[in-house]
Formats: sequence, structure tokens, C-alpha cells
Amino acid sequence: MFRTIEMQPPRQLVEISVDGRRVSLPEGANLAAALLGANAYPARRTPAGGVSRAPFCMMGVCFDCLVEIDGEPNRQTCLATVRGGMTVRRQTGAAQIVEGQG
Repeated sequence: MFRTIEMQPPRQLVEISVDGRRVSLPEGANLAAALLGANAYPARRTPAGGVSRAPFCMMGVCFDCLVEIDGEPNRQTCLATVRGGMTVRRQTGAAQIVEGQG
């Protein structure tokens, strides 16, 4: 369904963790696009009804791509870039904000 446009020079692959499993993605790539291309997108579930969501607008307007990145909730994958060692986790419902964080 998704096809990668070849970059010149090719980007180095780095490992990230997606819901506890290791995934190799191109360093510096758009996180949402890279996850979709690798069939590794951790679709979130909405607070109202638990409906699955994934990237829609790819420009930071719709908020359907919210995940937790490196322990920080409510991050938009369409506005993040891939870097080695990052941890991405599915977000279910509204994120609980702990006082003193964020």
C-alpha cells in the first residue's frame, strides 16, 4: 500500500521500539510515514468508544496519530522524526498527565 521514495544517499536504518517490539526504520524519516511503510503503526484508541485511529492529515491538524514517544504522551507521529533508540507506545484513550511532567 505504501511505497518508499528512494533518497539519495540512502538513509541509514536505526532500531526503535514500537509497543515493545524492535523495528528498523530510516533515520531522520517522518515517524508516521516510516511506521506506516513498515506496517508497524501502533494505532491509538479514542477516549470515546475506543475506536482505532492512525495518521490522517500528515500535517499536525487532526491529532489522529497521537502516541507516547519516549514516555511523553500526546505526541503526533506526523510531526516527529525517526531517531535510533526511541520508544513508541500505543496510546489508549486520553493520556493521564502526571503533575510535574510535560
